[in-house]
Amino acid sequence: MDLTKQPREPKKPAAFDAQAFLDSAGIAKRVVEFRPNTVIFSQGDPSDTVLYIQKGGVQLSVLSETGKQAIVATLGAGEFFGEGALAGQPVRMGTASATIASTVLVIEKREMMRVLHEQHDLSDRFIAHMLARNVRIEADLVDQLFNSSEKRLARTLLLLARYGRQDEPQHVLPKISQEALAEMIGTTRSRVNFFMNKFRKLGFIDYDGGGLKVNSSLLSVVLHD
Repeated sequence: MDLTKQPREPKKPAAFDAQAFLDSAGIAKRVVEFRPNTVIFSQGDPSDTVLYIQKGGVQLSVLSETGKQAIVATLGAGEFFGEGALAGQPVRMGTASATIASTVLVIEKREMMRVLHEQHDLSDRFIAHMLARNVRIEADLVDQLFNSSEKRLARTLLLLARYGRQDEPQHVLPKISQEALAEMIGTTRSRVNFFMNKFRKLGFIDYDGGGLKVNSSLLSVVLHD
C-alpha cells in the first residue's frame, strides 16, 4: 500500500438546479422581463402567484399606514418570492421591485401547489429555501436589535455581495442608493454616507465604474467586538 498517496476527497453531491427542474418538469409558467426599478407587484395586490428569479435582483419592501417605507429583503437569482400565496394570504403584504434588469418566472398558485405535492425534488428545494429565509429573518432581527448601524451596514453589503453563498460571490454590486441602504438597516442617509466613506478609506469597498466592489476584508467589521 502506497502511504504517500493522499486519499481522494468524496465528491460533493451536485446542488439541485431549481431552474433546470422548472424548465423540464412541464410546469405551467410565464417568463416576464422587468426593467430596473420596475414594480413586479404592489402591496395590497391579489396574492395568487409564486415567483422565481431566473436572472437579476428583487427588492421587497413594506409601507406603513403613516407612509414610512422599509426594505425587508433583497433577493437574487435562484430565489423564490411571493410564497405567501401558498400560506393563504389573500393580498400581497409588501411590494416587490426589480433592482436591476431581471427575468422572473411567474407560477400560478394552484400550479405551484400541485407540483409541490407531485414533485419531491422541487418540494425539497422549496422547503430548504423557506428554512433558509427564516434563518435569515431571525439573523436580521438579532442584527437590528443588538448591532451598531456600522455593523448592520457591513453585514448588509456582504449579504448583497452573496458572501458565504455556495454559488459564486457577486463581488461588484449594481448601483444602490444610500437612501436604500439606510432603509435596509434602519438608520439615516448621513450615517450611511459616513460609514461608506470610512469603509472606502480602509479598503473594504471600492467604487468600480457604475458598481460597488465589496471586499471580503469588510467581514472584519462584522466580527469585531
